[in-house]
Amino acid sequence: MSEAITAAELAPPKSVSGGTRRGRLKVFLGMAAGVGKTFRMLVEGRVELEAGRDVVIGLLETHGRAETAQLADGLAILPRMRMSYRQTVLEEMDLRAVLLRAPEACLIDELAHTNAPGSEHAKRYEDVEEILSAGIDVLSTLNVQHLESLNDHITELSGIRVRETIPDAILGRADEVVLIDLTPEALLDRLREGKIYPSERIDAALNNFFRIENLAALREVALRQVAEEVGAKRLTSELVGSREESLAADAPQAVGERLLALVEPYPGAQRLVRRAWRSAQRLGGELDLLWVRKPGQQLTEDNERSLAALRQLASVLGARMLEEESDDVATAVADVAARRGTTYILIGRSRPARGLARLRVPLPQRLMQRLPGVDVRIVADRSGRASVEPQ
Repeated sequence: MSEAITAAELAPPKSVSGGTRRGRLKVFLGMAAGVGKTFRMLVEGRVELEAGRDVVIGLLETHGRAETAQLADGLAILPRMRMSYRQTVLEEMDLRAVLLRAPEACLIDELAHTNAPGSEHAKRYEDVEEILSAGIDVLSTLNVQHLESLNDHITELSGIRVRETIPDAILGRADEVVLIDLTPEALLDRLREGKIYPSERIDAALNNFFRIENLAALREVALRQVAEEVGAKRLTSELVGSREESLAADAPQAVGERLLALVEPYPGAQRLVRRAWRSAQRLGGELDLLWVRKPGQQLTEDNERSLAALRQLASVLGARMLEEESDDVATAVADVAARRGTTYILIGRSRPARGLARLRVPLPQRLMQRLPGVDVRIVADRSGRASVEPQ
């Protein structure tokens, strides 16, 4: 059996404009498919129903698992919306039907799912946000590898590139996170018994994503993620209390950490951004991204795409993207750091210098000279082979 570890909320109930109560979000988090997230979501949905609440299933993915489907018996299931795309009929959750039905609680599987083209929202978590804003509680499921900031880390651990991600802030705003924990050995037993995938997919899964060393690493990531969620909520609560006490005593406020990551428009920069964002979360600080563009610099089409991807990633993670034009990177960085109150600077590994550039003082040393009170960190590139995550 899987073990559930709960990280309950420490903040007071939230509300939206106009006095409408915002629904509460409860996420069942796991290290991989098959640990029992959907099963546990259905169990809690039935408990809510037996307690007299109006509970419906907005979207359920059983993946052919008989035990899971059986557990849904007795719960109202809203019909799915059918859509045509490229001569194929696709089914998605009917958002308008959920809002019209207006239950007290709605069960919605697979939070990171990408909706079919033509849907009202591109991602299922956006549907969930609208449902929460309508005052409806939501129970949902998520695998840890779908968190945007972990995308590169998961690739480094498993050699598999996850295609669907959600902003970490979605999980951060959850009122409760429940980790459905299972040992790698127990999960592999379930896989071999045909309880996760059909028999024809078992061998491929065992040889790829479901290797025991991969599962052990993912389990550790999931445990750490929940621990950080608990710590972040406690830190927020404690900071709010300290701020109120400080204001009452008319005392000065503590200065928080602010990180500045130096980026360039090439695909590898996204790895640095995600690592920097994780560092900012652990420090409870804010993250700025800075690209120092040479005057008159012309970008190739690939550079333009990489720059657009960086801006999009910054938006998803909640970081601020800054762009400065200068011939002197160290001077531009020092000016921005002083202006933004930066306490940490993160940079990637430099490309090998050529010609006379080899005689110049390296950028990290120049930054430390100009910013003696700021920590400078070089972020290692641990990238390796990447394949595609199985569905």
